[in-house]
Amino acid sequence: MKRLILAASVVAIALSAMCSCKADKVTADEELRIEDRPKIMWLCLSANWPKFSNPDTARYYIKKAADCGFNHLIVDVKGIESIVAYDSKIAPRLKSLKGVDYPDNYDYLDTITAIGRENGMKVLASLCMFAEGTDENAQGILHGDKEAWKTVYYQTDGTLSTKNRNDAYHRAFMNPALPEVQAYERSLVLEVVRNYDLDGVMLDYCRYEGIGSDFSQYSKNKFEEYIGERVENFPQDIFEWVKKDDGSFTHKPGKWFNKWIEWRASVIYDFFKTTREAIKAEKPDMMLGNYTGAWYPSYYEVGVNWAGKDYDASQDFDWATPEYKNYALNELFDLYTNGNYYVDVTLDELHSHDGRVKNETDSGFSEGDHLCVEGACDYSRKLLGGRPFYGGMYVEQYYGDPDRFRRAVKMNLKKSDGFMLFDMCHIIYKDWFDILGKAIAEAEEEMRREQAAK
Repeated sequence: MKRLILAASVVAIALSAMCSCKADKVTADEELRIEDRPKIMWLCLSANWPKFSNPDTARYYIKKAADCGFNHLIVDVKGIESIVAYDSKIAPRLKSLKGVDYPDNYDYLDTITAIGRENGMKVLASLCMFAEGTDENAQGILHGDKEAWKTVYYQTDGTLSTKNRNDAYHRAFMNPALPEVQAYERSLVLEVVRNYDLDGVMLDYCRYEGIGSDFSQYSKNKFEEYIGERVENFPQDIFEWVKKDDGSFTHKPGKWFNKWIEWRASVIYDFFKTTREAIKAEKPDMMLGNYTGAWYPSYYEVGVNWAGKDYDASQDFDWATPEYKNYALNELFDLYTNGNYYVDVTLDELHSHDGRVKNETDSGFSEGDHLCVEGACDYSRKLLGGRPFYGGMYVEQYYGDPDRFRRAVKMNLKKSDGFMLFDMCHIIYKDWFDILGKAIAEAEEEMRREQAAK
């Protein structure tokens, strides 16, 4: 996740059963006790390593989060740097980060998991999937013997290149369609599943980089196999870049654009399906979690259909085929959180200005009621057909306005089925534990009063 982007008769239902139940038997989280609804604290590896590499410091801050009401902890052990913070025989292990060494006799994941459990938390390990390093510093496995795995970008000047000149973050992405790429990333997930006593694994960056990827010869061949026809003019028959009056670019769909969008969604779907099956074969109760951005109307650009299986996007969007819904992912997840990464908390706030937002993964600006915390939660509820989701927030967006931060916490808790906060480092930096704890307590008390009034 870029520092950019959970009735008296059921009170006794355990939260663990709630989150690890079969995908076709998920019960809405409102049936849990209000205080037991998932509240998820995320620990980004690079941002938190200097403090959390010390077990005593980690224990201090994780207890503070638990005292605020958090009952889930996501510990990032593989970011976009291609290194991992656990004992791996597959990927290069972290040696030093931000001037702090990783001791040879230290196991970060095992340590943080134990501390989380001490504080009554469920613990999931987060692994970044299809981003492996950066181009800016030639960092990561894609700048070594895995260079052939790099995605091929369709640049706005019409050329094809393995270096994305339009990405301000300089991230190096792989081609998700390559079987060897999928096998490598899945092997890391299974390594963690087998070797650590976790409640689940959370997959992040499990997507294409953007609308301009991947345009390799391999992807062209696989797409032609998928549609059973030749693409005569590639990539123009997918789309063409068009320069606008303001100097920015938009994409003009070609003959095969919609089928291309469908095919890319099938690639990500197949990876999740196969990975879920492999995880459950090892440990049936292990949760498979996923994070996506909440901006569904443009999230097709990264090849991800995070809706529920009954939602037909072709009824609402001209980029979707009727078959697009066949690759809806949500039933594959045991825990799902999406990033309501918006400064505006309410619809009224959004409507008070032009409401245009450029999300991290978007090729252009978006408009719509889903571009605020309240609207995003309402929209997610519609798309997921009753399946639980945990509204996420990006703390840095509220640095200058602690009251807006407080209201965003409460909105996510009340409008979704729980809450995910990205990231612990921001709460430490701003020393907002008191604000955070009070916001959670206020929201849960208001929900209890509303429940009693029904």
